[in-house]
Amino acid sequence: MFYAIVGQDGPDSLTKRLAARPAHLERLHALQQAGRLLLAGPFPAIDSDAPGAAGFSGSLIVAEFDSLADAQAWADADPYVAAGVYAEVSVKPFKKVLPA
Repeated sequence: MFYAIVGQDGPDSLTKRLAARPAHLERLHALQQAGRLLLAGPFPAIDSDAPGAAGFSGSLIVAEFDSLADAQAWADADPYVAAGVYAEVSVKPFKKVLPA
């Protein structure tokens, strides 16, 4: 089943985010190579693909896991959590309907 992982950035997270990004992306690439990643990306803090110093307000990851507990454990081990980028992370089951 798919799960939506939503991380909400804490204040002034851009520097922490940039430092932890390589390790964060490495884990996402591993999910992708395993065929389990549906989508992933950040929420720009402003209406722009390149928000610059405004940074990001959080991230969305939708990926396949065996259970909610497995998805939560994966989210809890994210380098962005360890680095203090995310102030809060939620994990919810996600049912993909479209595109079919």
